[in-house]
Amino acid sequence: MSGRWVFVCGPSGAGKDSVMHWAQAHLQGNPKVVFARRMITREQHQGSDHDPVSHEQFAHLAATGGLAWQWQAHGFGYGIHANYANDVAAGRVVVVNGSREHVHTLALTPQLRVVQIEADPLQLAERLAQRSRETPLEVAHRLARNALIPKLHAHCTIINQSALADAGHQLADFLVRAAL
Repeated sequence: MSGRWVFVCGPSGAGKDSVMHWAQAHLQGNPKVVFARRMITREQHQGSDHDPVSHEQFAHLAATGGLAWQWQAHGFGYGIHANYANDVAAGRVVVVNGSREHVHTLALTPQLRVVQIEADPLQLAERLAQRSRETPLEVAHRLARNALIPKLHAHCTIINQSALADAGHQLADFLVRAAL
């Protein structure tokens, strides 16, 4: 029995991390759903949920088959450890906080599902400004970049504009169905 990879994507500020954390807490104890931790060649900052690795560590993992998935975004290397492929092989659903640009390069297979989380552009701008990680000019560039990225072929689209639990339930329900 083969499991699935579920890539959760969307523009910065759409609330991917928040929706995924909600779903992860809701599905805690479900052995069929695994939330992958990303490795990123960036230091951790408040609110981040990844394992920081150096550029050298990342390159070594990539060269030696230590990454199941890897991509570049915003000047950083992102990767998912190869150990998560064992979960998929064992029939579990592995959830990845992914990149829209990376997902566009992937071949659609029965083992791959894509979830897109979206929000209104004004809400995206407000959320990015509240994070205080980027200058107003950098926020403007991120928002402008959204128009350049083609629409995803998503198996599920979640609009995250009201209560977090609404979007979280939608993702949790999709993951449970994907695990069947």
